[in-house]
Amino acid sequence: MRQRLLALTAALAAGALTLTACGSRDEGNKGGGGSGDVKVVIGLDAPLTGDLSALGLGMKNAADLAAKTANKKKFVDGVTFEIDARDDQAQPSVGAQNAQAFISNKDVLGVVGPLNSSVSQQMQKPFNDAGLTQVSPANTGTELTQGDGWKDGNSVRQFDTFFRTATTDEVQGAFAAEYLFNEAGLKKVYLIDDQKTYGAGLAASFKANFTKLGGKIVGNDHINPDDRDFNAVVTKIKKTGAEALYYGGEYPAAAPLSQALKDSGQAIPLMGGDGIYSGEFPKLNKKAEGDLATSVGEPVEKLDSAKDFIANYQAEGYEDAYEAYGGLTYDATWAVIEAVKLAVEGNDGKLPSDGRKAVLEAMSKIKFQGVTGEISFDEFGDTTNKTMTAYKVKDNAWAPEYSGSPKLD
Repeated sequence: MRQRLLALTAALAAGALTLTACGSRDEGNKGGGGSGDVKVVIGLDAPLTGDLSALGLGMKNAADLAAKTANKKKFVDGVTFEIDARDDQAQPSVGAQNAQAFISNKDVLGVVGPLNSSVSQQMQKPFNDAGLTQVSPANTGTELTQGDGWKDGNSVRQFDTFFRTATTDEVQGAFAAEYLFNEAGLKKVYLIDDQKTYGAGLAASFKANFTKLGGKIVGNDHINPDDRDFNAVVTKIKKTGAEALYYGGEYPAAAPLSQALKDSGQAIPLMGGDGIYSGEFPKLNKKAEGDLATSVGEPVEKLDSAKDFIANYQAEGYEDAYEAYGGLTYDATWAVIEAVKLAVEGNDGKLPSDGRKAVLEAMSKIKFQGVTGEISFDEFGDTTNKTMTAYKVKDNAWAPEYSGSPKLD
């Protein structure tokens, strides 16, 4: 056994000597690139198995489509893109392991993901220490970019390597509050979160903005996101006269929570953020009709900028839907591709020897028309697109109700 390990170690070491910091030569002509192209790998981290896999697989496919499109177009002369997709199982510890794997692979010049803010918290510092660009299409925790000081107007950028095409919970919570209070006319809300980074932050933002408008939080609770029996909490809600339940969390728990609410005789909607905006939500909830969710941007199906993405996604024959984050993931992946292009063009048509540094420097200059609209980043690494959409379950599927931007102070 020891001899086999030594032989394997030697082989790996020899292989490593053939690589450079800017990528390796792709002799397999994968994805439509030329045989002499430099290979650039873009990492993709998401839950590809488990309860949240519907969202994660949509992310994986969208990233794959972006790389294939860039290769077919020869968008960056002399470069072939590949996606290295890794499953974080929605677990921070697994995400941390994936981060180290991406860092160790010198061909990886950017990472797209993850889905969960709690996972991202374990990835940001390692990526920052390694100078490796990270672009999330789904992390909405405001503190990830601006620190805890954002609540007091003292935002400070946390990591130079972190960017996102999704907007923040500050924006999403404010939009949800304004929609529920002004558009839906509901003034009394019961508030529940799953105690995770995403859910707790979103619930807090909703509460602050809803009460500021004059709305009343008639009760507040926390649940374990792994629970599926919610009879006790819905009994408490019934006594408060709540007109709606706002839930900070994700669809695997939100669906049975909503059904328990309706089974108890309460004909009020459950509303949540983009974590419940999945086609799986109405599948898991027999009484989802009338429930509400918010998600980033306008519906991709209504955007002229998304027509090619939708057509190409269908043409590739992916088994899984692109889901809530498909368009945002394509744009996040394309942002890395655009940065690689800028790095190459600024270095006489060749990828610089320090590809990671060049890509990171290029990210602040990124501006392009993406699937979800214009893509660019502000001084914190946040998307400049603050548009949100409210959706309602109608006939067992999400349907867009209202799009706009919140009135932030």
